[in-house]
Amino acid sequence: MQTLRDLPALRAAVDALKSDGKPLVLVPTMGALHDGHMALVEEARRHGRHVVVSIFVNPRQFGPNEDLDAYPRREAKDAQLLAAAGIDILWMPTVDVMYPAGYATNIGVSGVSEGLDGAARPGHFDGVSTVVAKLFNQVRPDVAIFGEKDYQQLAVIRRMVIDLDLGIEIVGMPTQRAEDGLALSSRNAYLSEDERKAALALPRALGEAKRQIERGEPVDGALARAIATLAAHGFDPIDYVTLCDAATLEPMAVLDRTARLLGAAKLGKTRLIDNIAVDPA
Repeated sequence: MQTLRDLPALRAAVDALKSDGKPLVLVPTMGALHDGHMALVEEARRHGRHVVVSIFVNPRQFGPNEDLDAYPRREAKDAQLLAAAGIDILWMPTVDVMYPAGYATNIGVSGVSEGLDGAARPGHFDGVSTVVAKLFNQVRPDVAIFGEKDYQQLAVIRRMVIDLDLGIEIVGMPTQRAEDGLALSSRNAYLSEDERKAALALPRALGEAKRQIERGEPVDGALARAIATLAAHGFDPIDYVTLCDAATLEPMAVLDRTARLLGAAKLGKTRLIDNIAVDPA
């Protein structure tokens, strides 16, 4: 595994990998790797011969009162995990490499980015779109792998790739969960022991709402009960629990097409998100 931090070295290494004509796959991350990330790496191996993993904590997707400074960073441990997984390149640019002096360009994706986390975290998806576009231009992958836990992020990236004719295959990997059902996340490390137990209310509330909606019960009632469950377990504030079109993320009042149930709420100092597919059949 080559660990690279400057762009000329990355481009030379990528050129060498791509010289055999085999697909190159990118797994973008912000580090603090867990089993969910490693599942993405394993999936990447199934889609191409060469795998590049990026680690970059992107300041442009954090709001002024969010956890940029506290976000977990474990570069040495992450590098050990990735080396053991047999990836080809670990790309770890600094902020100065990613956003050099005079940097003035921003990418925004309208529509799919505007509700949900786009409303709760203004500017977040502009930061995501910008950094992912830069990573795509730096690494020039044939395929990129993203987790479905950040479902709106995945939708935004798919829209950007289509709109900008980037020609990259975007693969969504199902959410990886702990044995008790909590979605794996680097931010789970922030949770106290009691908060970790209470956090299970999020996937369970979404699961119960899914069952109610698929049985034909009114959507608004199922969502209201899920919100009440989260509040009873100490989540505050609750940014949203909503049913959306699986492709456009437009809110749905009736289950009449493929849908996604999404929730985001804060437990103590930790903001958790989750989502689950809802089947109209």
